[in-house]
Amino acid sequence: MRITIPGRLPGLNEMIGAARQNRFGSAKQKQVNTELVAWWAKQAKIPKMQKASLAITWYEPNQKRDKDNIMAGQKFIWDGLVMAGVLSNDGWKQIGDITHRFRIDKYNPRVEVELIEVKAS
Repeated sequence: MRITIPGRLPGLNEMIGAARQNRFGSAKQKQVNTELVAWWAKQAKIPKMQKASLAITWYEPNQKRDKDNIMAGQKFIWDGLVMAGVLSNDGWKQIGDITHRFRIDKYNPRVEVELIEVKAS
């Protein structure tokens, strides 16, 4: 199952900048981006899962942002999946492995999230 989120999610530097600029800035940024991810998850009709592993491919328009900065946006992905009802929580019991891939697409930056359901053993 796959979710495609058009554009880029804020990275760590943008998150820190929002928090420094206004004491409510980071809360607003988190709300907006979590709701964005939840909306795309609902559009993709992702079913509810007890536990999932994720493979996230970050398509950036260039190599200006560091990879560790980019992948900080995964916070919005996990919280958005919970908001959409795909996962009941974003703790250890609901999250399996996480894989990050980084690609360049100058004309179509996006985040592709592949969910792999983890079956209980």
